Amino acid sequence: MDTADVVVVGLGAVGSATLHRLAKQGVRAVGIDRFHPPHDRGSTHGESRITRLGVGEGAAYASLVRRSHAIWRELEAETGETLLLQTGGLILGPPGGGTSHHGQGDFVGQSIAVAQAGGVPHEVLDAAEIARRYPQLALQGDEIGYFEPSAGVVLPERCVAVQLRLAAALGAAVRTGETVLRLDETPGGVTVVTDRGQLQAGAVVLCAGPWLPGLAGPAVAAQALVYRQTLHWYPVADPAAFAPERFPVFIWIHGATPEDYFYGFPILPGSAAIKVASERYAAPVDPDQMERGVPAAESAAIHQRHIAGRLPGVGAAALRAATCFYTVTPDSGFLVDLAPGSSRVVLASACSGHGFKHSAGLGEVLAAMAAADRIVIPPGFAPFALGRFAP
Repeated sequence: MDTADVVVVGLGAVGSATLHRLAKQGVRAVGIDRFHPPHDRGSTHGESRITRLGVGEGAAYASLVRRSHAIWRELEAETGETLLLQTGGLILGPPGGGTSHHGQGDFVGQSIAVAQAGGVPHEVLDAAEIARRYPQLALQGDEIGYFEPSAGVVLPERCVAVQLRLAAALGAAVRTGETVLRLDETPGGVTVVTDRGQLQAGAVVLCAGPWLPGLAGPAVAAQALVYRQTLHWYPVADPAAFAPERFPVFIWIHGATPEDYFYGFPILPGSAAIKVASERYAAPVDPDQMERGVPAAESAAIHQRHIAGRLPGVGAAALRAATCFYTVTPDSGFLVDLAPGSSRVVLASACSGHGFKHSAGLGEVLAAMAAADRIVIPPGFAPFALGRFAP
């Protein structure tokens, strides 16, 4: 039977980062993925992800995103790749704090508070100033905005590819097109059973995204629901107006429910469209049975609900669209903990739609945890524990 010090199951955002940091430590590590990352079957694709240091989801995430930025800059220097584009970022919401997003009731206010506590340069803007800077936006007139110059775009497929390439160069084994069927904990470690055989590991980091609930058992599956999300690329009347030097990444909350919001990006180099998306939580899906296609009517509905009247220069007929998954906990927070009843399997998933910007920093922490003789959850990760959902 093959052996490894640590096996990483799932090589998307968190898994590729974890495998790279394990290899960098000299740990005998194996990464396994049922597909061939970077791929478009999970939660880590679609050209771009927003990153921001003033994380309105809460202060518990602040150190992870800071470290992620530093790691991506290190990787850029090492490889010559571009991974992080700082375009500035704008978060808009109605006055009075009635903005529910990612488990926070006042997302704009929380972003400001986290930025202030962490010394993140930022500005608080009224609607008049937002309109002056960004005439591309059609405001109602009473919005409040958080603007962060250091916010921007992370390129997910490039990040995954770079980290896996470097991990392999440092000695990690990358096994793709292989499906993990189950994990059997033994006195000597963990037996990883796949559709190709078995592998004995000292520890396992399970970061299989939407497939994690099925591998981790019912206690985890009850708290990590999988939802289908869609991404849309729309044409614009004036592409220059939406270039990165003139238009930031944005999150626009225009109502009180978790679905009354949308987010978007400037037109990135090599693209001819602006990417816009929202979030929906109508019904959980099975990741192996989910509808992958995006009908034109679905893109038109997103435009009608969120874009029409707010981004007047954006056309209604999407040039292309794609699907992805969110794995979401009841409080929209992360799930990082030992698997129930285990001392050698670390769960790292349910990023709840805001995970990529933290992935490099989180992978570094997970690698240190898994390589230790005794796995200990860091004190700062208490907000991510599975036990917070116990009756």
